[in-house]
Parts: sequence; C-alpha cells; structure tokens
Amino acid sequence: MGTAGKVIKCKAAVLWEQKQPFSIEEIEVAPPKTKEVRIKILATGICRTDDHVIKGTMVSKFPVIVGHEATGIVESIGEGVTTVQPGDKVIPLFLPQCRECNACRNPDGNLCIRSDITGRGVLADGTTRFTCKGKPVYHFMNTSTFTEYTVVDESSVAKIDDAAPPEKVCLIGCGFSTGYGAAVKTGKVKPGSTCVVFGLGGVGLSVIMGCKSAGASRIIGIDLNKDKFEKAMAVGATECISPKDSTKPISEVLSEMTGNNVGYTFEVIGRLETMIDALASCHMNYGTSVVVGAPPSAKMLTYDPMLLFTGRTWKGCVFGGLKSRDDVPKLVTEFLARKFDLDQLITHVLPFKKINEGFELLNSGQR
Repeated sequence: MGTAGKVIKCKAAVLWEQKQPFSIEEIEVAPPKTKEVRIKILATGICRTDDHVIKGTMVSKFPVIVGHEATGIVESIGEGVTTVQPGDKVIPLFLPQCRECNACRNPDGNLCIRSDITGRGVLADGTTRFTCKGKPVYHFMNTSTFTEYTVVDESSVAKIDDAAPPEKVCLIGCGFSTGYGAAVKTGKVKPGSTCVVFGLGGVGLSVIMGCKSAGASRIIGIDLNKDKFEKAMAVGATECISPKDSTKPISEVLSEMTGNNVGYTFEVIGRLETMIDALASCHMNYGTSVVVGAPPSAKMLTYDPMLLFTGRTWKGCVFGGLKSRDDVPKLVTEFLARKFDLDQLITHVLPFKKINEGFELLNSGQR
C-alpha cells in the first residue's frame, strides 16, 4: 500500500482520563518497527473489559486507546515479520502467543509472558506508536482497536480466512472465544453432562454454545434479568431460572432440579459471591467450576475450604484457555462451516462515531 513506511493520520476514540466519554480525535500512527504489524481496523466489538478501564477498575495509563475485539487488514509490516503480509485479513490478539515462553510451550498453557494485563501500555520495545496533539497515547492489551489504524507485535496477530465477515468474526477476538473455550477447553465438558451458566451476557451465551457443542444434555442458564432467557434458550440452554424466584440458596435449587447431578458450572459475571455460589452448585465430589468473568481487582475472596476438600475442581481461564494464534484461525474456519452462529451475540451495529452510545447500551444491559 502507498502508506507503507509513512505516518498515518486517522480517527481514533481516545480516553483522556477515567470516567470520561471517548473523544474522537485525529491521531498519528507511526509505521511498524521490527516484528510489528500495522492494521487497518474494519470492525470492532465493545467488551466489558474496555468499560473497566473507563470506570477505573482495570489499571491503565492515560491517555489511552482501548478496544481489543476486532477484525482488520494488514496495511504494512515491519522487518522480520513472517506470519502475515500486507492485504491479509487478521484478528488482533489481546492475548499474544510468542510460542517461546513456558506458557506457550506447555500444551495446557496459554497466558503468554508478553500479555499486558498490568497496563504497561506500550509495545515490546517499550514505546507507543500513537500520538495525539503532540502527546504520546498509550496502547491497551497489545491491541488498541478503537482506531482506524493500530500497530501490534507480530505475536499479537492471527491471519484468518479472507471470506470471514469482519463485523461477525471480530467477536472471536475475545467474547465468543472466551466463553466457548471455557466450556470445551478449560472445563472439558463431557457428552451427556449437566452444565449451569451464571450470567447470560455475550460471554455467557458463548459458554452455552460451547456446552452444547461438547454434547451436554442439560444446560441451565441463570440470570437476574429474565429478558435474557429467550436468547439463552435460542443458543442452546434447556431451561433458565432467576435466583430471585426462590428463597433457598441457588445451589440447593439446582441440586433439587437436577437430582444432585451438576457436572459443570461457569461463573461469567465477575462477582465474588457468585463465584462461591457457582462452586457450591457443582457436584461436591466430581463437579468442576470455572471462573470466566474477570474478578474485581484488589479484592479478596473468602470461602469454606470444605467446598474443595470433598473433591470439586475450581478452575480459572483467560481467553477460554485457547492458544490465540493457533486457535483463532480454526474458530473462524469453523464459523464459516456453520458449526456455530455468531448472530445471536450481536445486538447493535453502530458507526464508529457513536462509540459512546455503544457503551451506554452496554451499561443499560441492552447487549
């Protein structure tokens, strides 16, 4: 492309500080350095994790460009890049896969050492590629997709099938993969089992889709908002309940409903109390409970260790336990083969300039 090697001026949604709306600004995006890739963003999703930065519950430097769930086209590459080339359709990865660290080399690992979960806000060389009004603007989780162009390290990008629709498969960059992988990879749901999903937002629906794909015979969705039940049933839940409908603890309700046979529970909210409820709700001896929702930072959890002593397994997962560069292209191929439907996860499609309206919809529960 004619822009290779040059600074690109484009529009981006900049967060200048916490608890402020996004400001659509003209920014400068520097060319990619060695082992870096510059991407033209085609579509980006809005995720609760982005909102955590706005509200201050997730550490970040400011000003920052957030966003981490997108599809784009490679505009140009830096020296030494071998896995993608200009014109490739790609998904930026908030969870890198360097393929060299202990987590990447272990078949059960995926939390690459290059992950930026502490809010460094820079690329591998310690600097940023964004400037606005003469000031440096920080990156977010190796991706920064709320901009027309971004720069990522090569370990944070996956080439996908060129036929993939950008506005749909961008969800594979975070929300869908996190939920689906939690069921099939981290939880390892077995055919014929009973599963319970706490929280029926986009990631919770993706957990249900994963449980269904794994062959679960009973999938119970739980949410305080009954408006979410219809969509949960549409993607594979066999029934849905609200904790408000009984005075008994939800673990007792589920035990009575299933004949004390819940094999797997998934907490997809990020509330400490619900994490304990989910643990108590799976079978005391052979049940597995997976923490999927991001917990609040700087909070400690207190629970009765007898919940684990009797034999339960309690697991956490980042990005559904998936290896990002290996598994994202496979999921895109499976989507194109109609193994699962992402339409149920998309509630609104908005132009970039209405990004603040998108977050209002997120916070009102209309997503």
